[in-house]
Amino acid sequence: MMKQVAKAARSSLIIGFLATPAFSFLSVTSPSFSHKSTHIAASDTPIMTPTSTTSSSSSPSWDDLVRQMDATPVGKALTNELEVRKKGKGSPHVHNTLRTFDSDEDPQIILYRDHAGWCPYCQKLMLLVEEKQVPVQISLVNMRSYGDKPTSFLQKVPGGLLPAMEVNGKIITESQVIMELLDKWFPPEEGYRAMMPSTEQGMARYKMLARLERDLFSWWCTLVFRPESPALSGGSNPFAGLLGGAKNSNQNGMSSSMQGFMDCLRIVDQELCSTKGPWFFDEHDYPTMIDFVFVSHVERMLASCAYWKGLNLRDPKWGLDGLNAWIDAFEKREHYLAFKSDYYTHVMDIPPQYGPGYDGGFEDDRKQFSRDILGRGPSGRLPLPHDDSLQPLYKGQPLPLCVLQSMGIEAGSDGSFESADPALMRKACRMMAAWKLAGNGGKVAVFAARGGPKGAKNPRKTFGAPLADPYAASDDSIVSYVDVALRVVCQVLAAVDEEIPASHWKILLQKAIPTQQTEGVISSLAYLRDRIGVPRDLPLASARYLRAYLNWAIDELSSN
Repeated sequence: MMKQVAKAARSSLIIGFLATPAFSFLSVTSPSFSHKSTHIAASDTPIMTPTSTTSSSSSPSWDDLVRQMDATPVGKALTNELEVRKKGKGSPHVHNTLRTFDSDEDPQIILYRDHAGWCPYCQKLMLLVEEKQVPVQISLVNMRSYGDKPTSFLQKVPGGLLPAMEVNGKIITESQVIMELLDKWFPPEEGYRAMMPSTEQGMARYKMLARLERDLFSWWCTLVFRPESPALSGGSNPFAGLLGGAKNSNQNGMSSSMQGFMDCLRIVDQELCSTKGPWFFDEHDYPTMIDFVFVSHVERMLASCAYWKGLNLRDPKWGLDGLNAWIDAFEKREHYLAFKSDYYTHVMDIPPQYGPGYDGGFEDDRKQFSRDILGRGPSGRLPLPHDDSLQPLYKGQPLPLCVLQSMGIEAGSDGSFESADPALMRKACRMMAAWKLAGNGGKVAVFAARGGPKGAKNPRKTFGAPLADPYAASDDSIVSYVDVALRVVCQVLAAVDEEIPASHWKILLQKAIPTQQTEGVISSLAYLRDRIGVPRDLPLASARYLRAYLNWAIDELSSN
């Protein structure tokens, strides 16, 4: 097989592609919540529960918190899984830099992808790699919108385009070309899953669906990134009838661009409904190339249409049964969770890539959805509802499999986790967030202090992403107080038997922060909250708790 790779690489041209960069809330030069590689040995030390007389000086250190978190079932599972992943085995993860799967050989292929896992072209490539289980090395590179690319990468790829693949010193770019080459170099005859149709009829359908994906992408861009035009009485997609789409009845007060997008999306839905399973092809019981081609942008369509247009495409009222079954099927695959972003992350990373989104559509719903996505209402504060109103958390796997297993949480007969015990799921989500925060807490405190009064005034190099701030210096005068506040947040997260933090946590937090430092700590915690990214930092089911407990700390300090 590798002879094929070497031969193909020698004959391949260096190919470029027109991909736009994704966006990162935290730069690669700053601490994301990657749990540190060396852990203190797990012990049976219980999570500290302070009394009303506990002082800030007696708060556990980050080392204490790491030790305590590693002693929990979730902490033990995540720590063990981290060690397995370093060897190229174990679960898919956005931070993995080596994937060997069942192979004992060092991979000869190097893939370059974005550091945060938010580039749609990198995402579809990584989904194919995981589904086929192709052994690869992975090098993480900044995107221009949130940081500078390393010189070593630019020497190999002068245009800086991502994703890219290196084989025997040869560079190949463009996601579709890379995906097709990997499918060719790792064939079914050698035990790898086929990604392309095996018949002429299947290839004809594949090409038709690929054109349909480009049509859908075009309608999405027209709807979201241009001002909406008035509705047309006859509908707006002249090709819908030719393609077998639904009638162009202009209903519900839709603009012409929204109607055109929905017409095209219904054609996609019909194609999905035409197969026996959830995927675009019945030939296999797993997603193939065309599913990956669609899913990374459909994921972004769900977020952007809700935020800028008040259009919740997962709402049953739109009748997109095939599309929703397809999304549900993806969400049951662990590798999709590993690279899936939430709506907040997407609405922040989309404008640097595609341009600003325009408000429009269903105004009342748009206002409500945007508040929910930004966490400005109940969706961002305690007690959190069990599920998310726009982003169903339990249709598939909400957390890494090792976390769910450590808590005894099992999927139902349909593969979903909708019937799981809400209290047990809440504990798992919070423990994962606490474990992540504890593992890099000191560095996270330094990062958060960029939001302090003096940190906000230092000179920076600007980037296209509005929240990207890789060269900002911290407000040194506030770091120690931010550190104490985050240690309290970590403890409260880990106090999983309390759905609402008990009063002693409020007392501990307020006593730990001097009045003259309160404003700076509040702005620092908000700075951190707004830069928690999915999937880079946590899966959404866990990230929403970290955001909500930061809001709890902000509210308690604000009331002091």
